[in-house]
Amino acid sequence: MARRKKGQAISGWINLDKPYDLTSTHAVGRIRRLFDAQKAGHAGTLDPLATGILPIALGEATKTVPFLVDADKAYRFTIAWGRTTATYDREGETIAESDVRPSIAEVEAVLPRFVGEIDQVPPAYSAIKVDGERAYDLARAGETVELASRKVTVFDARVVEAPDADHLTLEIECGKGTYVRAIVRDIAEALGACGHVSALRRTRVGQFTEQSAVALELLEDLSYEARLSEALLPVETALDDIPVLAVTDEDAFRLKQGRSVVLVPRQVEAVKARLKPGSRTVSAMAGGSMVALCEMRAGRLEPSRVFNL
Repeated sequence: MARRKKGQAISGWINLDKPYDLTSTHAVGRIRRLFDAQKAGHAGTLDPLATGILPIALGEATKTVPFLVDADKAYRFTIAWGRTTATYDREGETIAESDVRPSIAEVEAVLPRFVGEIDQVPPAYSAIKVDGERAYDLARAGETVELASRKVTVFDARVVEAPDADHLTLEIECGKGTYVRAIVRDIAEALGACGHVSALRRTRVGQFTEQSAVALELLEDLSYEARLSEALLPVETALDDIPVLAVTDEDAFRLKQGRSVVLVPRQVEAVKARLKPGSRTVSAMAGGSMVALCEMRAGRLEPSRVFNL
């Protein structure tokens, strides 16, 4: 007889406002324990020194994590001038110093170089794997880590403020794989200065924003009052840009069995009009609940991920 999974069969998303000095893994563990959930995962690692949006998936929502990992993101961060560190943040060992303090006008003059599709070399202290090892593990062990340049996309970059000569705050909107620490490194180099990230906050991941984020302390308070469900977002929250198609109960049954269903021409045309370029993914719903993520091929829906909600 199969062993029963520990925890509750709870499914949905928590839009966590991750506090400072907490790893993403520990944040997931805290949320999983609060909900006594069987499964949990997160969409996009956030460094311990960073705060902000960390979407955490529970139960069946973990099946939608890949869609959110690829989502666009937004960050607000502060550059501290005068010191470059090995990690490009304030925790790293100083590797260079300078008296240069770029002005707002000087930073704004070079920002266009960092908008659009750009080539970026990730920091050595990153989670990228090199011969099966994490780059940051190799760097901490004293090995020289050389990572290849990669294409990333920055949609917008703007200066927010410069509270004093030693600090400057920016906001960016970017695609997946963009490293804020690398942007700070490259801006400083372009200006002949030294600098590192002194504060970093993620303000958006896809549809998950600061406006709907909840603090860990609030979730703990809600757990004491048995009101945690108030903070739980639907599984389909991570699929906002994927077309939704309502299916009959009979078709829902077929999809859950892993079988395809045939669409009528008007359904095919309606879905095609809403598909993102190059995508075939459709979200099938029945009775207000997710049934399956499907690929639309030759007028048929073929289930790729089935949900048990």
